[in-house]
Amino acid sequence: MSNLLNSLTTELRRGTLTLAVLSQLQSPQYGYSLVQRLESSGITIEQSTLYPLLRRLEKQELVTSSWDTTESRPRKYYILSDYGKEIFESLKEEWEKTSQELSFLLKGGDSNEPN
Repeated sequence: MSNLLNSLTTELRRGTLTLAVLSQLQSPQYGYSLVQRLESSGITIEQSTLYPLLRRLEKQELVTSSWDTTESRPRKYYILSDYGKEIFESLKEEWEKTSQELSFLLKGGDSNEPN
């Protein structure tokens, strides 16, 4: 793959990763479990990408975190906040709308035709 294509692919995936991560935080997840869940759906995300994203989402108050120290290895769990749930639902609707529109265009649809 060319450098340009790699760059454009990365740019295309960046926004979708946020939506993918939010979609998996309906129940508490820790970093590694989140990576596994995403990968089982075909979405690859490096831990070096995931953890800064989780910190940003927490700073934006979309997710909250808490430590579980009951196991031998403490784990930080993340879950959607109430605000995060609202934002996720809105983003999901926007994604579905945009996805349909883009799919239409990619199939050669005429943008002047009514939907």
